[in-house]
Amino acid sequence: KTIDNDIEGTDLTFGFNTAVQIATDAIDRFHTTAESHDRVMVVEVMGRHSGWIATHAGLAGGAAVVLIPERPFDIDEVCERLVRRHSRGRFASIVVVAEGSRPAEGTIEFPDQTRDEYGHVRLGGIGSIVAAEIGLRTGFETRPVLLGHVQRGGTPTAFDRVLSTRFGVAAVDAAREGKWGSMVALRDNNIVTVPLAEAAGRSRTVDLDLVSNVAEMFFA
Repeated sequence: KTIDNDIEGTDLTFGFNTAVQIATDAIDRFHTTAESHDRVMVVEVMGRHSGWIATHAGLAGGAAVVLIPERPFDIDEVCERLVRRHSRGRFASIVVVAEGSRPAEGTIEFPDQTRDEYGHVRLGGIGSIVAAEIGLRTGFETRPVLLGHVQRGGTPTAFDRVLSTRFGVAAVDAAREGKWGSMVALRDNNIVTVPLAEAAGRSRTVDLDLVSNVAEMFFA
């Protein structure tokens, strides 16, 4: 289970659909305050090594720009895009950024990052950094918003309820059949079992072909 949808071997993880819905609902609301005050709202969502939540919520929520870990961003390009929107009378913009997003080398100076007890870098805060840079470089009123753990809780969507039930039934069947060392997964809308080795130590990241072929206009 992970809301990040970054487990290799399955098309979807349960919890992801709910997290995307929560983030999309929030973005819909941020449009209102952005438009009423002619602001740029930078919405930071979860996604340490993969940008699935940012990609889906950003597209569904009508973001002007989406930033993901799989694709280092150029802050100048982000600002240029927002300036172009502003020149066309689009004075309000939403920028969605995954917590693990990073700028292209040499474009923004990052503060020293702290680590947890396991030595992992504590992520989060990129939204505030991006918002500050946008405000400084464009002069637009810009506000960062960190959705944080609200994405992990609450009422699951109907899709996630059905998916987790299907996973549960398949897991019991796999145990009865002695399929040890495997996990249940969703592939082409079918529930299957796959070897754990296919998923262990690997992260499923956003396919950049999707970005290039379907949604290039949203990504920087």
